Amino acid sequence: MSPIEVVVIGLALSADAFAVTISNTFVYCDERRSRLLLQPLFFGAFQGLMPLLGYFLGGLAASLIEAYAGIVTLVILGVIGGNMVREGALALRHPDEVEAHDACVRGKRLTLAQLLFQSVATAIDAFAVGVSLRAHAVNLAFAAGTIALTTALCCLAALAIGRRLGHLLGDRAEVAGGLVLIAIGVKALLG
Repeated sequence: MSPIEVVVIGLALSADAFAVTISNTFVYCDERRSRLLLQPLFFGAFQGLMPLLGYFLGGLAASLIEAYAGIVTLVILGVIGGNMVREGALALRHPDEVEAHDACVRGKRLTLAQLLFQSVATAIDAFAVGVSLRAHAVNLAFAAGTIALTTALCCLAALAIGRRLGHLLGDRAEVAGGLVLIAIGVKALLG
């Protein structure tokens, strides 16, 4: 497997993390920059770790994880996204009940637990890539590092894009972000 192929795999794997980062940036638009910058770190780390786990544990649990990866991803992202849609829709219907209701959802905080769940949910497919890396003559450290770095860089770009688009979406940012998470979960389920 060539280095270019590894970068392409990294870009493909980072697509979900990219979309979730944009969604988080919409919803948590007044979050501290340091907290938002944890997204590239978390998503990159998990996208790099899961191929390692897939490589070493692939024979033991690959079929089980592959069989239920879509369902797990849908449940995690569906619950988070559904809650975001519900809260966003409530804010749109009753703007007088939401404090400081303007171009973003004020006071919402991105928790470490949410980042952890989102990181795992978006990286489950990287486990399967790790299983396939066993079959190819590939430098595992290079592949995992490249996938992690590619994802982190894509998430940094998503932060910049999300800041721009979040202001354009205004009050609908939370609903849009939740719908993106649900769509990613459904896509994972359908394969």
